[in-house]
Amino acid sequence: MSRPFNRMPADRVGENNPSIWVELGALASENNAVNLGQGFPDGPAPKFVTDQLKKISKHPELTSAHQYTSGHGHPKLVNELSKWYSYLYQQQVNPKTNSLVTVGAYHALYYSFHAWINKGEEVIIIEPAFDCYGPQIKLAGGVPVSIVMNFPDGGTDASQFTVDFEKMESSITEKTKMIVINNPHNPTGKLFNRMELLKIADIAQKYDLIVVADEVYEFHCWGVNKMIRFASLPGMWNRTISIGSAGKVFSITGWKLGWAIGPDHLLAPLKAIHQKCTYACSTPTQLAVAMAFEKEWETFYFKPHKSYLGGYLPEELENKKKKLQKMLVKAGFSPILPQAGYFMLANYSNNNAGFKSSEETDELDDYSFTKWLCTEKKLAVIPFTAFFSKNEDKLKNTSFVRFCFFKKDKTLIDAKKIMKNLSK
Repeated sequence: MSRPFNRMPADRVGENNPSIWVELGALASENNAVNLGQGFPDGPAPKFVTDQLKKISKHPELTSAHQYTSGHGHPKLVNELSKWYSYLYQQQVNPKTNSLVTVGAYHALYYSFHAWINKGEEVIIIEPAFDCYGPQIKLAGGVPVSIVMNFPDGGTDASQFTVDFEKMESSITEKTKMIVINNPHNPTGKLFNRMELLKIADIAQKYDLIVVADEVYEFHCWGVNKMIRFASLPGMWNRTISIGSAGKVFSITGWKLGWAIGPDHLLAPLKAIHQKCTYACSTPTQLAVAMAFEKEWETFYFKPHKSYLGGYLPEELENKKKKLQKMLVKAGFSPILPQAGYFMLANYSNNNAGFKSSEETDELDDYSFTKWLCTEKKLAVIPFTAFFSKNEDKLKNTSFVRFCFFKKDKTLIDAKKIMKNLSK
């Protein structure tokens, strides 16, 4: 006689609920909504990048393009990463020991936490924060400790999000092992300035902490705003794991390639996990990304304003940011102007859109507004509270939603039409 299956999954897995990205992505699809929620460009990928993959596909005889490659990264790609980051960090990056290619930046983050966090050890996270940090840390047995940024009532610029460094330092215990910083910052659009980064560096030095620097939007800076990579700060190379993403760099999120860059003593345990997990990433896409970096390098190095990453991409982002800003203001939203990245927060509480919060539900207002906007008006956005871990912090931040403006012109035009009719 067979027994009914009643085994429980491992405790570390936690609740098996779909993430907000899965839930709201499905809602947007069901309602055929204009999607300004999820953070991916919906226009064509850069042709000079996809052309590299096209070239590779025409040569099936190339073993280096279609068979297993080096587990830690295709030789050509790690050489390109070495060249680029040696220049960007002003620090010699060894292609053999200082990089690890992963299945997207998510994977690099996962490895970083699992390689360095023991049960009960604490990791400081600056909130609002991308919602994978906390769950990944918990899955590794660690304890996330949130430090919520301050923002003034009536604030209008992402630079006004500030870290309480006294609170950060007072939150450090003998169990604290790591700080996670996301710069440029998702979802606020903040670009941390040198003084702020140096304060984090001082704390890391003082308490001997590892820093995981999630810098996937590193090339998404425009105007006078300049990206300062954390590993380039004095003394920080030896204690920083920097996370990058080909998907974000070249607007090819579906290729799912990322990397971790850092000193060999920090990367060695990540590589130990990698060789027992994925072992190696997709060979042709690695090679194509390497070729794209190679093609971009000379222009970026000598004439950055004429390059894709130093000129075209920042200009395109700034133009789209301005378009969304105007749309939001006309629709009665109060936007928070980003300094970098491709997201913009906006306060919806003063617009006359016809949405009425209900006291009969336990749902947070921004979440209810997001679902109403998607189902009734066919416009998808992301609730701001998704980026906070504690209920008390969520309850203080229910008046904002996040928009992604890195979309093709038609998508922005369709969104503009919806916004014009919000109050009808």
